[in-house]
Amino acid sequence: MFTSVLVANRGEIACRVFRTAKRMGIRTIAVYSGADAKALHVRAADEAVLIGPAAARESYLDADRVLAAAKATGAEAIHPGYGFLSENAAFAEAVMAAGIVWIGAPPAAIRAMGLKDAAKTLMVEAGVPVTPGYMGEDQSPERLKAEADAIGYPVLIKAVAGGGGKGMRRVDAGDAFLDALGSCRREAASSFGDDRVLIEKYILSPRHIEVQVFGDAHGEVLHLFERDCSLQRRHQKVIEEAPAPGMDAATRAAVTAAAVKAAKAVNYVGAGTIEFIADGTEGLRADRIWFMEMNTRLQVEHPVTEAITGVDLVEWQFRAAAGEPVPLKQDELAINGWAMEARLYAEDPANGFLPSIGKLEHFVLPDGVRIDTGVEQGGEVSQFYDPMIAKLIVHAETREAAAEALAEACGSVEVWPVRTNAGFLVRCLEHPRFVAGDVDTGFIGAQQDDLADGALPTPEAVAAAFTSLGGEGEMDGWNGASNDTTSPWSNGPFAFRMNGRGGARLGLWFDGEPLAAKLEGPQTYNDMGEHFGFTVETPDGQFHGYGSPGFTFVDGRPFSAFCTPAAIVIFEDGAAHEFKRRRASADGGTASDGSLRAPMPGKIVATPVKAGDVVTKGQPVIVLEAMKMEHALNAPFDGVVGEVAFAVGDQVAADAVLAVVEAGT
Repeated sequence: MFTSVLVANRGEIACRVFRTAKRMGIRTIAVYSGADAKALHVRAADEAVLIGPAAARESYLDADRVLAAAKATGAEAIHPGYGFLSENAAFAEAVMAAGIVWIGAPPAAIRAMGLKDAAKTLMVEAGVPVTPGYMGEDQSPERLKAEADAIGYPVLIKAVAGGGGKGMRRVDAGDAFLDALGSCRREAASSFGDDRVLIEKYILSPRHIEVQVFGDAHGEVLHLFERDCSLQRRHQKVIEEAPAPGMDAATRAAVTAAAVKAAKAVNYVGAGTIEFIADGTEGLRADRIWFMEMNTRLQVEHPVTEAITGVDLVEWQFRAAAGEPVPLKQDELAINGWAMEARLYAEDPANGFLPSIGKLEHFVLPDGVRIDTGVEQGGEVSQFYDPMIAKLIVHAETREAAAEALAEACGSVEVWPVRTNAGFLVRCLEHPRFVAGDVDTGFIGAQQDDLADGALPTPEAVAAAFTSLGGEGEMDGWNGASNDTTSPWSNGPFAFRMNGRGGARLGLWFDGEPLAAKLEGPQTYNDMGEHFGFTVETPDGQFHGYGSPGFTFVDGRPFSAFCTPAAIVIFEDGAAHEFKRRRASADGGTASDGSLRAPMPGKIVATPVKAGDVVTKGQPVIVLEAMKMEHALNAPFDGVVGEVAFAVGDQVAADAVLAVVEAGT
């Protein structure tokens, strides 16, 4: 076994690999960019090397710099994590040529499975069922559209070199094909340096089933059962689970056998995943599951497989890379209980799921569940990398218990001012269709209206904000309070009174709208003024609030609060509700004046309209590429485009006015 390992990655996967390495007594080495100098994975390692500036292409994707860091530190092995260089065959070869152990798939397997069209051809030859589609060399728009027309809509356009949901578009009708193709190609070229695509028949009620496989250098290949990753948004996985709901023994035997056959076809070594697409219209059936692609690396969702099998897949990777056989035989593996994982993203569901960046001034994740993360309170979410900031993983005896535990964990997330999808995750996990196991890849789109509920605070959360405001000794408006701060009659709610309780009418602002409440109290508090109790009267009713700074009960329901000089933030079921202490100045970037502002720095990749064009509400006006994804900024109302301030290829700063839509007359 090697004695040192460099992880050619960042964030939560680097921290995850380090945990196993430290347990095994292996020295750990991190690499980092200029943006990650204070990152958690840097401090988690025994040694760390700066490899370049913030941009991934000049740091984490620069194979020469990573290899130089390994040589300089005497690293005996390199683990690539996932993403970045993990499926780069040339990098794997360079590592091995330098006499360093490569903890990943053989370069030949990476190449064989790296291009989706070639991989499908190989699978057909190996007898693995694949979905119908076009994988030809002719990449002209005319040929691609003709093939899509012949296959029949809906179809799926997929980047040949794609992964992670990038470079992928569903097309429901022929007249939308060319626009979708252009967007897909731009994203593919930006993410993978290759704009070639293939066309697949889009399966109605599709379920994403994948099988964890593992091989050693002695020819042994086995599976560690399946995962269901059907809950997706824009082809990005959101919640994963193992095993797959509704999977019977016969179907499991068929799909796992196909996965092992696929891995053996490329002489696979190490951890890999064979991804299948299943037609779920009649439940899971062995004859309705087709090969989709192979990921020749560890997967983001590998913890759910570890939970149900009791296996440490990273340890297995280490041992396989060191030439050891797979530690267990196939018949020694079994499914134990149910596991689920939720991906916590720094994104704003209330604003079209746009990535949210900035400093994590308040960052609290739940206890009692497995947390894989690469950030901490006081750290920053950077514009340069993927917005996933943590994974929450639970394991229980039944699927129902796992879903309930994961919903509770996501509901306990507290993050500010960076926005997250925690509340959205809770609503997904608690939705009746998900609870029943009735999920396909179109679930989120079909249930969008239901899943959007909960974006607004409940009346109890509003009362909690006012209770926190009163508990701070807020003086404005308190009846009978003296302005003399040395007087016993002052000190807001805690002022001394001969009889009766103090009262006040206080105001807050939420989403630009004023809120008012009448408070009476305090009813009880200790000698230090650390506990308080109020009766809170709002237009929604009367509530009783009690607690201490930062934590409040309203009618027996607990709320956490994070208070800043400008606002009170109440956390409720994963959502963060900001109540401003005073009205903020009007935001020129809102739909009220029609200006469309860049939510973060990025590059303009498309301008579908020009000045003078008539547009309707929701119509794309300008397309920005940021954080490795395309984001369309849409017209806020019907009107006329007054200005498009930037051209394709322009780099723009955060909050720059990109275009203006003027209200029609």
